[in-house]
This record gives sequence, C-alpha cells and structure tokens, in this order.
Amino acid sequence: MEVDVVNIYCTVKNKKGGLVTDLEKNDFDVYEDGRKQELRYFVRETDRPLTLALLVDTSGSQRQVLPAEKEAGAQFLRQMLRPSDLAALLTFDVSVDLLQDFTPEAERLERALARARINAPGSPVNPGPFPTKPTGTRLYDAVYLAATEKLAPEAGRKAIIVVSDGVDFGSTVNEKEAIEAVHRSDTMVYAIGIADPGFYGFGFAYRGGDALKKLAQDTGGRAIFPSDLEELQEAFDQIAAELRSQYSLGYTPTNRSRDGRFRKVEIKVKRPDLRIQARRGYYAPKS
Repeated sequence: MEVDVVNIYCTVKNKKGGLVTDLEKNDFDVYEDGRKQELRYFVRETDRPLTLALLVDTSGSQRQVLPAEKEAGAQFLRQMLRPSDLAALLTFDVSVDLLQDFTPEAERLERALARARINAPGSPVNPGPFPTKPTGTRLYDAVYLAATEKLAPEAGRKAIIVVSDGVDFGSTVNEKEAIEAVHRSDTMVYAIGIADPGFYGFGFAYRGGDALKKLAQDTGGRAIFPSDLEELQEAFDQIAAELRSQYSLGYTPTNRSRDGRFRKVEIKVKRPDLRIQARRGYYAPKS
C-alpha cells in the first residue's frame, strides 16, 4: 500500500515580514527527507474553507486580560468567518471545556466566548481520559484534544489558535504528544502569547513563550506576543491575513511505504530574500 498525496500549506514573507502572494508553482521546490519531490498540485489559498479551533486560556494567570481576549477574539471571528468556514471554541484551565462546537455562525461563537470564566469548568470535551483536576493550566491537553477529537475528522485547511501565556500545568499529555497530534490531524497552530502582568509580578516567573513558539513553528503557524492589550487585536488581524494568504503544495512522495514514521519536509522558494513558514513534516499513514 502506498501514501497517496501529501498537502503542505505554507505562507511566504519578504524580509520586512510582508506577505508575498504572487508566487507560481515553478517558484517552489519541495524536499522530503532530503529528496526532491515532484510538485503535482499548486493552489493559492484565499477562499477555500477553513476549519478553526479557538483555544482560550481561562486559568488564574489570565484574570486581568481575559476581558480583552474575549473582545478581540469575538472581533476576529466576525471578520474571519465566511459561510463556508467552521469554528469551535474551547477553554482550558483545570479542565478542557467545549463551549461551542463547530459552527459557521460568529454570533453563536461570540455568545459562547462571553460565557468563558476563569477556572469555571463547564462540559469537558473529553472527560474520560483527561478528568478535571483541582488546579491546572492544561495547554497541551487542550491542543491534543482539539486536534484529535475535533479537527482530525475534518477535511481541508485547519488551524488551532491558542490564546494563552503558554505555561502548562497539569496536562496529561506532554509537548511532544500534543505536537504529534497536531501533525497527524494535518493542522497548524497559531499562538497569541499574552499574560496578566499582575499575576507574574508577584513572584511567578513567566516562562511560556518558548512553548508557544515550539507549538507554532513545528506545525507551520506562528507565535505572536503582543506587548500590551492594544496590540492584541493586531495579533488576531495578522493571523487572519496569513490564513487568507497561503499556498497549498501537493505531491506524491517518492517514499511510498505506509510505515507510520515522521517524514521531514522542507520547502524552498527560488525567489531571493523570502522566508517560508510551513510545518516541518508529517506522519505517513500506517497500514
């Protein structure tokens, strides 16, 4: 049995960080485990449907910034969603809670977002393997569950958007397992790193930035760290622009075995001084 087609979504930027949207198929070279692949499919992704999972940190460290996150998140959903798109809303703290299942209606998501509360468990998305704990910021559990339970069954372009300080506490799965779940669901992670300055001003050292960068960079997304609440909306706007300015590259891999192993993928662009943002690989199917 053989691997069929591998699709990789990528964003291309110039030296100043501006999006480059005028590239053609012949501008790209794709390598899998160091071997050049024949690019069979090429599409500029501007209108194809998106499936999103918005994950909002509602642990105690977000108490002062949650209202701004709600406002900016609601505006993002209103601006981003088109009738063919779907989005779900999950919150995470001592548990992972599904506040709104997939819907194309920004109004329903906005109402669900308004119900988000600090450390207020509701209806856990998957209470069996990951039961509620007395304390926690279950970032990796939230990413894992969003990828496996919600996004893996969906087709097309998919993204997880995490709004958190990035400090995990109490997850059942670790960083590696969360990233593997994202890869296996063919999803990318975008992260907005924001923390309550009051919380981290009382002896708690902030150390979540690296975790958010790892989640995003390994899966083809990006981590953005607003310096203040005023920049929060701008971060959401940047993510929206990137999601509407992607390229889809498809190839049939020369390694056609279904061994379940991770394959490293590298995309190169022939035009000089451009930077590629894409996931670092994929897991082959396993027969």
